[in-house]
Amino acid sequence: MPQRKLFVTTALPYANGKFHIGHIMEYIQADIWVRFQRMQGHEVHFVGADDAHGAPIMIAAEKAGVTPQAFVAEIAAGRPEYLKGFLIAFDNWSHTDSPENHELCQAIYRDLKAADLIDVRSIEQFYDPDKGMFLPDRFIKGECPKCHAKDQFGDNCEVCGAVYAPTDLINPYSALSGAVPTLKSSEHHFFRLSDPRCVAYLEQWTQDGKLQPEVANKVREWFTRDENGKSGLNDWDISRDAPYFGIEIPDAPGKYFYVWFDAPIGYLASFKNHLAKIGRDYEQTMKEVEQYHFIGKDIVTFHTLFWPALLHFSGRKAPDNVFVHGHLTVNNEKMSKSRGTGLDPLKYLGLGMNPEWLRYYLAAKLSARNEDIDFNPEDFVARVNADLVGKFVNIASRAVKFVPGGKLVAGDAASLQPQLLVDRVKALYEGRDYGKALRDIMALADEVNLRFDTAAPWKLVKEGKADEAARIGSECLEAFKVLSACLKPVLPQLAAQAEAFLACAPLDWANAATPMGAGHQVGEYRHLMQRVDMKLVEALFEAPSEVGAPSPQPCAAGARGREEQPAPEGRKSEGTPGGEELAPEITIDDFTKIDLRIAKIVDCKAVEGSKKLLQLTLDVGEGRTRNVFSGIASAYQPADLIGKLTVMVANLAPRKMKFGVSEGMVLAASHGDEKAQPGIYVLEPTAGAQPGLRVR
Repeated sequence: MPQRKLFVTTALPYANGKFHIGHIMEYIQADIWVRFQRMQGHEVHFVGADDAHGAPIMIAAEKAGVTPQAFVAEIAAGRPEYLKGFLIAFDNWSHTDSPENHELCQAIYRDLKAADLIDVRSIEQFYDPDKGMFLPDRFIKGECPKCHAKDQFGDNCEVCGAVYAPTDLINPYSALSGAVPTLKSSEHHFFRLSDPRCVAYLEQWTQDGKLQPEVANKVREWFTRDENGKSGLNDWDISRDAPYFGIEIPDAPGKYFYVWFDAPIGYLASFKNHLAKIGRDYEQTMKEVEQYHFIGKDIVTFHTLFWPALLHFSGRKAPDNVFVHGHLTVNNEKMSKSRGTGLDPLKYLGLGMNPEWLRYYLAAKLSARNEDIDFNPEDFVARVNADLVGKFVNIASRAVKFVPGGKLVAGDAASLQPQLLVDRVKALYEGRDYGKALRDIMALADEVNLRFDTAAPWKLVKEGKADEAARIGSECLEAFKVLSACLKPVLPQLAAQAEAFLACAPLDWANAATPMGAGHQVGEYRHLMQRVDMKLVEALFEAPSEVGAPSPQPCAAGARGREEQPAPEGRKSEGTPGGEELAPEITIDDFTKIDLRIAKIVDCKAVEGSKKLLQLTLDVGEGRTRNVFSGIASAYQPADLIGKLTVMVANLAPRKMKFGVSEGMVLAASHGDEKAQPGIYVLEPTAGAQPGLRVR
């Protein structure tokens, strides 16, 4: 097969928060495909980047007292822990504020302008009178004009997928202040997506069979024409007004590219950055590679309409394909940290759970279709223990005992038709039908185990037929090699251990079904994988017991990293108050057991080795101070808290932590879904309260 050259990306995570499990699922899906392609000898460039621009970053950085660049750099510093932890092997990780992205964005804009696809016209834009600034789309919320879903953002509806102008929203409000925005005129730059050239090109590109059928069908809705023959595609507003953290539009002072213009160009920028590091020419390599993107279903319109049109009409190659996946749920519910249904990736790793357990389980659920998948804790334990330990690893641990000295003898492993399995699995990996591939692999593992059990080599040894037992053991080890090769894209670490045990060359698709042969010496067997302990899984899903104490990062069900913005002050959320159900009813006797006291924060400092904790020194009127650790570092600088009054639980049993003993707990409020409404708010009594006063 001729060598292919592939350029592969995943959706860029927004750089205002840590990775959630949706990111990890997407990265694992792409990583498996990349590893599969490399096993075929293809050249693959797998790159990612942080989506670094936009008003949310600017505002978060201002709150933290740092520059946007420093804020993004701190977020980026935490990425390797996740990627290495889950064996996700990007070749390069950059960010959209890179020199390469500035250069490419401005060049693409100029090319679109030369193609007469850029308009500049005055529009009325929402302005927050309380904040004194024009509001970016993601800071305006209201009712979707198409499906009438409440609390949707100003650029697209996350319920029906509609894309619209912020002024189309019904009953809009500022997500920053809750104020009703006013309209002010401003000159904006538009990409003329409604141009007949764009419409004709996108109708062809989206419907030529490259997209998943369900994705192509969804996108087709945008080409429905009205009675005048006009398609549903509208011109795309690609500019934003200062103040804005982004890339300046050439020859347009005070105007910046909208983040959704420069974010996908960040794929190219990271690729260019990577090629420079390895000494390759960007322009030439771009002509040679196939381009593929793995994304979540919530950002289909940006990647299948705006992105290919932007590339094509600026004189560049459009993607060869965009692979869309669904969301991840737990027990068929949206993830919620407070209900104990959040799957925090770092907590998973921190508990010492094997990353390949999760890689295997997610792969077993993934198909080529744009479908949601569910994480069921009981199913996770059962599937990993049964498939990987009970079937796969079990073959090697049992078979090697009957091969004297580990030297293989001639057998009949060919009767298992390993090449047929390899060919089927390769086709399924290519089509991203991982679940079917793993089912086929485990079917062969079942067959091998059945052959072993039927032959009963332990009986053969007792009957003086050790040679026959060695033949059976050798056949099973040959099959174990084939299975290891087929599992390698999903379980690279376990496959490397299997290669070391088998003392074979690195496994790829060319040698996967080739027998090691009689006389081959395998190594000493060492246990390859532990079973999943249900107690670990229970600990993974334990809900945090204290407000303000260290707790897992909230998990989002989607794949895209751009976080939602905080809801306006004083505005009630839909459904449950504060985003979570009220706790079970208690009596006054239950309440009086909790001793709440006014405390003065006499000192506060960061905790070395922790990004979540602050160490508070509290005066509760006892004639001494107390030491309390609180997980509020994301919301407060230490200097901001010194001298303030707060409320603490004074009769909470001391808790020994890694960093010392915590002698109580300060009270803080937060929304039940911290992704939707991030923020922690330490309670502050009004003036006149004194340390030691009891809260009744």
